[in-house]
Amino acid sequence: MLASQYPLLDLFWTLFMVFAFVIWIWVLIAIFSDLFRSHDLSGVAKALWVIFIIVFPLIGILVYLIVRGHGMHDRAVTQANQQQQEFDAYVRQTAGTNTANELAKLGQLKDNGTITQAEFDAQKAKLLA
Repeated sequence: MLASQYPLLDLFWTLFMVFAFVIWIWVLIAIFSDLFRSHDLSGVAKALWVIFIIVFPLIGILVYLIVRGHGMHDRAVTQANQQQQEFDAYVRQTAGTNTANELAKLGQLKDNGTITQAEFDAQKAKLLA
């Protein structure tokens, strides 16, 4: 009964529109997150971009991607690197490991015969790098 009232092409069109809507929301979230992550814009400039994107959605998004799209990747990579460094520092602080302790453990492993001198030298160089 439903198939006779809702042909297959209408189903595909509906799926396409849902997919397009999800992508549209994803692009908006990416642009707004990039806009508020950017430190080179003032608050007034950010507000103007938001108004422009809300009032003229398609044109606003296309203009933003053309004008500021080149820096979106750079800002995302910078933020990811900063978060990774903060996480690594937190893990080091929480674990309480430092280079001297690691070298002492390597020395014990070498003395016990668990690792060879070459493995010890390789791990030592890795720790001191």
